[in-house]
Amino acid sequence: MALPAIPLAIIIFLIISYKLYQKLRLKLPPGPRPLPIIGNIYQVKPVKFRCFYNWSKTYGPIFSIYYGSQMNVIVSTTELAKEVLKENDQHLADRFRTRSSASMSRGGKDLIWADYGPHYVKVRKLCNVELFSPKRLEAIRPMREDEYTALVESIYKDCTKPELKGKSLLVREYLSSVAFNNITRLAFGKRFMDSNGVVNEQGQEFKKITHDGIKITAKLSIAEYIPWIRWMFKVEQDALDKFAADRDHLTRVIMEEHIKSGNTKQHFVDALLTLQKQYDISEDTIIGLLWDMIAAGMDTATISTEWAMAELVRNPRVQRKAQEELDRVVGPDRIMTEADVPKLPYLQCIVKESLRLHPPTPLMLPHRASANVKIGGYDIPKGSIVHVNVWAIARDPAYWKNPEEFRPERFMEEDIDMKGTDYRLLPFGAGRRICPGAQLAINLITSSLGHLLHQFTWSPQPGVKPEEIDLSENPGTVTYMRNPVKAVVSPRLSAVHLYKRVESDM
Repeated sequence: MALPAIPLAIIIFLIISYKLYQKLRLKLPPGPRPLPIIGNIYQVKPVKFRCFYNWSKTYGPIFSIYYGSQMNVIVSTTELAKEVLKENDQHLADRFRTRSSASMSRGGKDLIWADYGPHYVKVRKLCNVELFSPKRLEAIRPMREDEYTALVESIYKDCTKPELKGKSLLVREYLSSVAFNNITRLAFGKRFMDSNGVVNEQGQEFKKITHDGIKITAKLSIAEYIPWIRWMFKVEQDALDKFAADRDHLTRVIMEEHIKSGNTKQHFVDALLTLQKQYDISEDTIIGLLWDMIAAGMDTATISTEWAMAELVRNPRVQRKAQEELDRVVGPDRIMTEADVPKLPYLQCIVKESLRLHPPTPLMLPHRASANVKIGGYDIPKGSIVHVNVWAIARDPAYWKNPEEFRPERFMEEDIDMKGTDYRLLPFGAGRRICPGAQLAINLITSSLGHLLHQFTWSPQPGVKPEEIDLSENPGTVTYMRNPVKAVVSPRLSAVHLYKRVESDM
């Protein structure tokens, strides 16, 4: 009866011995004491970036924790972020893939979850040169502007209904719809939703697949970090296999439709099919890239715009100042376009300030060390996972005056780049793994906000003071508001035709 316990005892002894050897040989970052086998996994609170921020006050700006036997290093200052993302970027550009991310990316054949190497460099070049080039972003601008006007029309219809006068609307519902339509049209060349907001059968299938993917990735199974107990979690593997099969089937059906139609439009699916031979990419990579864009784009746009709207409802002064700028530049007789954005510096500052306080990915996606490196004077062994706490960096009082205050004017006083060159503000990352779609995301967020502010006034729901709006976060890799913001909406412009959707056939 005691025999089965012997191999387990040997494994535990070897793990403990190895950890002790590492501590004696290397200068590892400090951190909370891990438990045998499971490490610190059950000590980490659900909203991880806040938990890590609090731990940094005890253990310092760089510390380590263990998920099972896997060492994780968290950095929380601008200087350390620069060491990770610039000085040691080449050796910290790989990815740690859980079973879910490995399955969804076909073992890293996409862009987001690919290790740094020839495949990543090739696919990254494809994205930079072909998919997210200024020329292509400009070519698909009419499609984006169609969806901004559809967003406005939908809100206008609801806020002017007699039975809803003076009542609050759930802002996220409208933002989710515009993000859904923008991303599906951009990736697949399809608008699954009709003018009445009804989603067709293929769109329902798409929504189910994305919902299943979110549920799977939301689970942090200890089996991801202790491989020898994965056999106990077969149900999770079955769910992953079904998700991958459903996703691939839908994508292949849409790809086949485009091949048969001979489309050569600017949608990403057409571009990837056209460029497949030139860049020597597999069907797995095409599918992976399309779903990278969907996963990154749909959540980011909704989350970032909702947080900005919550701050604007909480700060009427900022809302009025933005509307005064819009009235000067755009005026009351036409709708805003993306071409107006360069003439709207305060609106751009609002976007920066909102992304500073509420980055959509508060902990950068995990970087894995491909070699032994030093960060902040500590040894980081090969295979360690490094996380940059973007949320903590953007609230560091050493760099930000009154960091908890929502004050867009700070970016009028100092021009701070948010696309990876200034390590104080990193909503899209930096270095080799910076988000290639950063400019597209900025366009979507800024223009959506511009339309919402130019055409409507936003007030707290009845009985709620602006300062009482809850700004707490939901757990997750991307961070939605725990309690979605609600607001009373009033049209600002007198001409009814300015609230009509302007359709594009892209």
